[in-house]
Amino acid sequence: MASYDVIVIGSGPGGYVSAIRAAQLGLKTACVEGRETLGGTCLNVGCIPSKALLHATHQLHEAEHNFAKMGLKGKSPSVDWKQMLSYKDDVIGQNTKGIEFLFKKNKVDWIKGWATIPEAGKVKVGDEVHEAKNIIIASGSEVATLPGVEIDEEIVVSSTGALSLPKTPKKMVVIGAGVIGLELGSVYKRLGAEVTVVEYMDAITPGQDAEVARTFQKLLQKQGLEFVLGAAVQGVETSKSKAKVTYKLKKDDSEHTLDADVVLVATGRKPFTDGLGLADLGVEMTERGQIKTNAQWQTNVPGIYAIGDVITGPMLAHKAEDEGMAAAEVIAGKHGHVNYGVIPGVIYTHPEVGSVGATEEQLKSEGRAYKVGKFSFMGNGRAKANFAADGFVKIIADKETDRILGAHIIGPMAGDLIHEVCVAMEFGASAEDLALTCHAHPTYSEAVREAALACGDGAIHA
Repeated sequence: MASYDVIVIGSGPGGYVSAIRAAQLGLKTACVEGRETLGGTCLNVGCIPSKALLHATHQLHEAEHNFAKMGLKGKSPSVDWKQMLSYKDDVIGQNTKGIEFLFKKNKVDWIKGWATIPEAGKVKVGDEVHEAKNIIIASGSEVATLPGVEIDEEIVVSSTGALSLPKTPKKMVVIGAGVIGLELGSVYKRLGAEVTVVEYMDAITPGQDAEVARTFQKLLQKQGLEFVLGAAVQGVETSKSKAKVTYKLKKDDSEHTLDADVVLVATGRKPFTDGLGLADLGVEMTERGQIKTNAQWQTNVPGIYAIGDVITGPMLAHKAEDEGMAAAEVIAGKHGHVNYGVIPGVIYTHPEVGSVGATEEQLKSEGRAYKVGKFSFMGNGRAKANFAADGFVKIIADKETDRILGAHIIGPMAGDLIHEVCVAMEFGASAEDLALTCHAHPTYSEAVREAALACGDGAIHA
């Protein structure tokens, strides 16, 4: 029976980062993973493969719509779908093998198989029981579906099935206008599918800054995506190779149907804790099936910690990574810290959407006095040259102190641009601090500076 200081259950972004950090801090560490490859949902069937397909199809879009404008003449490329999927699989392979290398480099043992926790201090994998002074549960999440909607991964697919369809469907219905639905909907729209997105709420990307969401929807509609909002899906019927989606409009209770070749269920995810034996251990859970933890990511059972998608908070890979590092540091006797007020969110469509901190709607509901600085990418020289002038940067600052409270960007490279605001917020910077920082010209990031200037005496190029 092997004995460890830390056993991490799950090798997704939270788990593998936590295991590496624990090992770096001098703790004897193992990570349990039942998949054939490391990296969890994110690297195998989530973030990484979806970005590969988004990148490939964006190149196709550029070739079809913008190359000729720049004097790049010739026939538009045809799509070899098998080759595109092969490229995606190669990207996955490079990343998952990279984690194997990092485990070896940092002397983290990979225990292959599925874990149960028979009692505190013990982890059972197959027939073997391993001892651990500390256990970190990082088992992630699984797809959540709706009543009356059964996923078969052929006609009715989750994000996993959508990443490896045998061919591009003629008609796709996406249930849910969140990040996953809009990203994968964009991929198949660019490949030639008719895409209709059905969303229960009255706006897309629920929880997003309302102005950004409205602009985002208009830009996606311009690209050909269709939206049915305020619609409650009643069920999906499948025949041999077709599906029929039935939904009710909330405003008048009228019932409607949509035909599709493929239905993508993108209604969110739920914590995955099956088989761990948490109920027998007496681990406290929330009403939503999440593991309850304190400020140090400890459960109510001594020596058992939990991070990432299985606990409360946004289901984001980078949030799990931060918690993974922090939990490892707590176990090593250091002070682990996560600033939950500065966790960015990104949607990798085109244009991208990046956000951090408070929205206007949140601040209004709190009754907090704030000011807004906005700058359109239409005023950014680099964006205009690159056919990427749609969207804007919005910075929200405290009305009295000028401290940055949040930022919302829709436009080119928004997912990268948002991070200078994250760093500024981490240091408690004012909008003026950002506005007084020299930005290279011509860059997209000048738009962030201009939005900061707009919080004061005004942007220059607006």
